[in-house]
Amino acid sequence: MNRKLKLWELNRVDENTFKHQKKFPVIVVLDDIRSFNNVGSFFRTADAFNIEKIYLCGITPQPPHRDIQKTALGATETVEWEFRESIVELITELKIEGKTICSIEQVEKTLLLNQIDELKASTNVLIFGNEVHGVNQAIIDLSDYIIEIPQFGTKHSLNVGVCAGVVLWEFVRHRKINK
Repeated sequence: MNRKLKLWELNRVDENTFKHQKKFPVIVVLDDIRSFNNVGSFFRTADAFNIEKIYLCGITPQPPHRDIQKTALGATETVEWEFRESIVELITELKIEGKTICSIEQVEKTLLLNQIDELKASTNVLIFGNEVHGVNQAIIDLSDYIIEIPQFGTKHSLNVGVCAGVVLWEFVRHRKINK
């Protein structure tokens, strides 16, 4: 017999507890993401992996919006977020604060996701770019690392929301196991 498990059976915390619990030292930056559904997916994934914060930059849609809520399922209420018009100013500020800036992108010289143990032990800022154009070159130039997901099929790209799930899991897994 199949039955749905209750939150307490799944060891889930309530919203208030979630907001006050210690977060993984990961910040997500969305740069010019176009899709409301992708934004909602980021919020839901950020909640699942207990990350510090999401920054929405440029044309990235902001909550509240029903199309974001459709995929976020309330995570816009649990995950801390902030809108910043200029990603360059934001990344410059985060670098000054000593955070490690990581663009998730495919370029000539990258660090493969399975090699992130080479990263400095600080708060990692993970930048995800536009669904068509990727991460802006100016941001790649400001990045400490460019991280690429190894792929083995004929398509060499993933939906940005799917990419987020893979990358965030690896960062959280790495932190949880190695700390």
